[in-house]
Amino acid sequence: MAKRKDKVAERVSEVYNYSKTDNRIQWEYINQKGCDFANDNQLSYDEKIALEEQGMPTFTINRIIPVVEMLNFYATAKSPRWQAVGTDGSDSDIASVYSDISDYIWNLSDGDTLLSNAVNDAVTKSLGYLMVTVDPDADNGMGEVVLKQPDPFDIYVDNKSRDILFRDAAYILIRKILPKGHLVQLFPDSKRKIMAASSNENEYENYTEKTTDLEQKDFGYKDMSENNSIYSEKENELIEFFEMYEKEKAPYVNLFYMVPPDERKIAEIQEEAKIIVQKKQMEMEVKLKETMLQMQQSVQDGKMLPERMQLEIQKEQEMMQKQIESIAVEVRHQLQEEASKVDNKVITKEEYNIFLKDEEFKKRIVEAIDFNKTVIKLCCVVGDKTLYVKHLPVSEYPIVPLHYKWTGTPFPMSAVSPLIGKQREINKAHQLMIHNASLGSSLRWVYEEGSVDTDYWEQYSSAPGALLPLRQGYNPPTPVQPFQLNNAFFSLTQTGKQDMEYLAGIFSSQMGDTGQSKDMPYKGMLAMDEYGTRRIKYWMKHCIEPALKQLGHIVKEYSQSIYTAHKTFRIVQPNAIQEDKQVEINVPMYNDLGEAIGKWKDYASAKFDVKIVAGSTLPINRWAYLAELKELMGLGVVDDIAVLAETDIKNKESIVKRKSLYSQLKNQISNKDEEIKEKTGTIETLTRQLVQAGIKNKIMQGDVEVNKRTHDAKSSIYKEELESKAQMKHMRKEIDKEKQISDEQKNKSLEETNI
Repeated sequence: MAKRKDKVAERVSEVYNYSKTDNRIQWEYINQKGCDFANDNQLSYDEKIALEEQGMPTFTINRIIPVVEMLNFYATAKSPRWQAVGTDGSDSDIASVYSDISDYIWNLSDGDTLLSNAVNDAVTKSLGYLMVTVDPDADNGMGEVVLKQPDPFDIYVDNKSRDILFRDAAYILIRKILPKGHLVQLFPDSKRKIMAASSNENEYENYTEKTTDLEQKDFGYKDMSENNSIYSEKENELIEFFEMYEKEKAPYVNLFYMVPPDERKIAEIQEEAKIIVQKKQMEMEVKLKETMLQMQQSVQDGKMLPERMQLEIQKEQEMMQKQIESIAVEVRHQLQEEASKVDNKVITKEEYNIFLKDEEFKKRIVEAIDFNKTVIKLCCVVGDKTLYVKHLPVSEYPIVPLHYKWTGTPFPMSAVSPLIGKQREINKAHQLMIHNASLGSSLRWVYEEGSVDTDYWEQYSSAPGALLPLRQGYNPPTPVQPFQLNNAFFSLTQTGKQDMEYLAGIFSSQMGDTGQSKDMPYKGMLAMDEYGTRRIKYWMKHCIEPALKQLGHIVKEYSQSIYTAHKTFRIVQPNAIQEDKQVEINVPMYNDLGEAIGKWKDYASAKFDVKIVAGSTLPINRWAYLAELKELMGLGVVDDIAVLAETDIKNKESIVKRKSLYSQLKNQISNKDEEIKEKTGTIETLTRQLVQAGIKNKIMQGDVEVNKRTHDAKSSIYKEELESKAQMKHMRKEIDKEKQISDEQKNKSLEETNI
């Protein structure tokens, strides 16, 4: 029976053969040469042998290493930082957590080292990569999002890609050649497939020969052989390992469906409605009784007829009944809303077709919108066997390129490539000068055969004070002087160094060389530092930062799909003044019965946009920054804690507690609080005394007024008494006078009668 072919493995192999073009091989050869020059491997074997045969030195003056190191420093001086902006108000809180999660993933993966290596690849090999993936075994099987840094020569990109981040590429392929034993360690569940896979040895040999013809020097896996492996004979077999990422339009459904009400929730609403109705009914009954009492009082007072009272009471009862019915209607409406709640989810077409088989669920579907979603398909192939095919939870390739000089194609240019010619020129110039100086100090001789003892002369001809014998009858040997080098030739090396600095954009002053600027003012040096880094900032802004922003988006998508359970992150703060930070996501919320009813800080369902903080990886001139902070502190813009945080002083925490402006102000505020309390107590005491004195004064004034009125009243009474006594006395006199007159008249009348 014929062996069944693996179509996925065949297609991956075809894609690899399609990608392995002459342009790709030439690009790899040129940039590997640049990497070799940066690593001080600047002479080929044939060049070294030729120089040794001519008696010339084989050393090199590597002017590329400082350029590479400075570019790496400027691009990776600090860790990158990302910010997230929530789509709506409800996502703002969880969006702020993303910065902490990205820091956690960055520190977990040792991102600073990976970024440094990727930038070094971009500078020396024209292209570096950062890769986002998942370690499913981390965190006790819960999984962790991790970063990796693949070798750029292992990756094959669609040749027709014209996007700087390869987002328009039809595929991205990773190819490695590894022993089967190593692959078994990576994929223990697929050991049988790996050991049964067939390696394409002819293809590997042809590729090695093709690159060897171009004198490519590669210290990577391409130098591996079955003799330097640690595995058994069968496991030593080298085999091709492919990981192919492709963009694929997968059918999805945007589903809107009605969520059936929970029986417990309905019971809670009914119970709550029953209580509300009872309270409302009791309140209405009390109001009705109060109204009836008022009406009865009006009837007793004759202000209302009994018939009118009966009619009004009947109206109030009808109104109360209507209000109770209205509350019942509201409760039914709430239950209806709960029963007609619509939820929204995006699921695959395959899942949707499975749900359609459930008739109950089919009845609850409100709307289903079909659309095609871009997903990343990963095919993992070993030799002629497919290990697995799966779809990743991201919409963009998890492999992010970092270019140095993008050319509009997947084959960019490195920073080292333009310097190779100048480096060779400097090496050759130094070799010629040293060789010329060596010839001048060790003279060559022209002699007649037999005139001298050649062994003796070779040993002592250049020794100081040596006596050299000469045989009679022969002409003495003649020294051969080297030609003097042109004076312009000596300036060639210095010009070459300046040209290399100009081409690379890294000048001596940026590396601490103060020969030309030692007398320059401090601000002038800062201005020169600012101007000298503009080319680097351009590279950072247009190549590195877009890649880091793309990396942040992929980390966001991966982390939202992996971190769906309750998780606590511990973020170690680099600044000793701040304490380590604890971050929690997907915190479960429970009801009174201990049942989970939702999540707080639901990270998986949050929607937010990610952006890179511009310039977050660039270095800062610490002395200039400290000087600026001091000026701002003098203006009151920042405090002394901000200045102290940027220094290298030990025991910052104790200094902050002891010397901080905030601590001083706190102590001053405490002292002022004590003074205010003391003065407040004194003021209250004085206020009470003043109030008491005022009260006493008022009392005294009242007493005086009372006494005055009393005296006035007594005086008036006494006066009235005197007047009344005088009147009484006068009246008595009048009465006595009238009585006297009456008595006189009476006596007179008696006398007349007697007469």
